[in-house]
Amino acid sequence: MSQDKAMNKKSMKQRWQLDFSRSPGGAELPSPPGYSLGATSVHHESTRETDPNLRIKRSWDVALGPLKQVPMNLFIMYMSGNTISIFPIMMVIMMMVRPVKTMFTMKQTFKSFESGVGTTGTNTIGQKFVFVLGNLANLALAMYKCHGMGLLPTHASDWLAFADPIRRAEFSIGGIGV
Repeated sequence: MSQDKAMNKKSMKQRWQLDFSRSPGGAELPSPPGYSLGATSVHHESTRETDPNLRIKRSWDVALGPLKQVPMNLFIMYMSGNTISIFPIMMVIMMMVRPVKTMFTMKQTFKSFESGVGTTGTNTIGQKFVFVLGNLANLALAMYKCHGMGLLPTHASDWLAFADPIRRAEFSIGGIGV
């Protein structure tokens, strides 16, 4: 009886065990539908990098990146509220610092689009202009949020430390005018 169990266990193990070391029949599998051996990749990596239409499209994608962040920043501004606490302050600081940083690195951002590999490159003045406008829009949103939180000195009472003290025209002591 134990021999039958051992044989049954061995046959179960072989039944669920796959052997990938040999191929069945020795023949190659047919190609999947829609695939042909003659239609190999026409575009090589070198042609993809030098394709002017692709370079222009990628440069416009980079240029429109800051403008695509505007709706997200508006939503974050709405969700953080106008209270002065740590989260809105950090959010406003990041909204102000990030566009300034990206404007300082604009030359490196568009460097790969201007100098082509084996070609003359792409004129990116329009893309740079849109890139700067998008970053200025994000900076304007940060300033608007600062104004809404009351962090910008926009009222006369914010400048009282720099105002001259009021000169009194007359002084009164004990009910007698001097």
